[in-house]
Amino acid sequence: MNAPTLASAPANASTKTSRAARTRLVMAAAVGNALEFYDFTVYAFFALVIGKVFFPVNDPVGQLLLAVASFGVGFFTRPVGGLLIGMYADRAGRKKAMLLTLGLMALGTAMIAAAPTFAQVGIAAPVILVIARLIQGFSAGGEVGASTTLLLEQAPSNRRGFYASWQFASQGLSALAGALTGVALTATLSASQLESWGWRVPFVVGTAIVPVGWWLRRTMEEAPRESIEAAPKAPKAPKLPLVTVLREHGRAVLNGLGLTIGGTSAHFIIVFYLSIYGVKTLGLPGWTAMLSGCVSGAILFVVAPIGGYLSDRIGRNKLAQTTRILLMLAIWPAFVILNKSPTAGTLLAVVTVLSIVHSLNVGPTGAMLGELFPRSVRATGAAIVYSLGVAIFGGFAQFFVTSLIVITKSVMAPAWYVIGCGVLSVIAVACMRDRAKEALD
Repeated sequence: MNAPTLASAPANASTKTSRAARTRLVMAAAVGNALEFYDFTVYAFFALVIGKVFFPVNDPVGQLLLAVASFGVGFFTRPVGGLLIGMYADRAGRKKAMLLTLGLMALGTAMIAAAPTFAQVGIAAPVILVIARLIQGFSAGGEVGASTTLLLEQAPSNRRGFYASWQFASQGLSALAGALTGVALTATLSASQLESWGWRVPFVVGTAIVPVGWWLRRTMEEAPRESIEAAPKAPKAPKLPLVTVLREHGRAVLNGLGLTIGGTSAHFIIVFYLSIYGVKTLGLPGWTAMLSGCVSGAILFVVAPIGGYLSDRIGRNKLAQTTRILLMLAIWPAFVILNKSPTAGTLLAVVTVLSIVHSLNVGPTGAMLGELFPRSVRATGAAIVYSLGVAIFGGFAQFFVTSLIVITKSVMAPAWYVIGCGVLSVIAVACMRDRAKEALD
């Protein structure tokens, strides 16, 4: 009678330990990732002020274009960071790669916080800004592959979508934090104070809280016992993971790019660009646009895990296709309504509806990307397709759309951009096998 009791105790303890380790893992990946993308978010929200401080062009539109272009230049190094850090994660471990990305992001953020303005050092100011953005882009390119892969590999087999969804939920948390910072500063500081020193505050805050993310990642467990036991003979990473990915998984790369293109175009338009659109095109006050960022960030943080959970139950492809088509159908009338009734209430209503659909759509995306590749090259493959898609169709989304509005004289350009990218995503998902009910490896 005593033997079963004694035998069951370690099993129960092991289960509790495993559950605690997974909870700590989600916190480390989510909080660390949120800290990384917080810096990208606050730059987007303060693009108008940064344009005035670093690019003294007489034309306000020219200032905005240069500011969002410097925002986009960081995405040039995303594919490079995705490749190099992804390979490092496959060969040295996900944890070491995640610590590296956090350290690099801290460096880039500190450089922006302390950067002199054009009035102080002339052309050196935008040069320093661009270098900092390149470092941040390199870091973010490797962050997604390493952290998403770690979440996916350590999740219970029937909850991979939910666990991986925290990658994108944490981006919503960062958008919320960045927008709240912007609202607080805009409400308490004058325009001259914002241009003088107020814009630096969010970047100082981002630098100061990096140690929290570092501590969480430094002390987390990388491989739970049951994950190792489930695949004791998993192949080691090849010496040249990129060659293996391109040679043996070309179709997975194309499908992953298509999936990423649809999600990232919608993300940067809904979460980031609408705040600028509200000010520059609709003529709304700055605090209203910032508030829209708070709404979209909060919704992404809450709803993305719901999307991940649903994908574990009903299938990833079905959810991804349905919500993508709904978003494509909604984006055009949303911009029509915005321009016919350019009020704060309309903007917030549109952002709320679009953000809910978008958040449900990106919920399963992290798991879908990771499930495209085997363990030996998973971080490299996921990082490459995500960073390339985001670099091309996300990083320069604001620049492309702003330019299209100027060239075509049409305020509907953002809607057409999201619809066009959405078509590519629908095609890609149609070519993917749904692996929600299959073993990961």
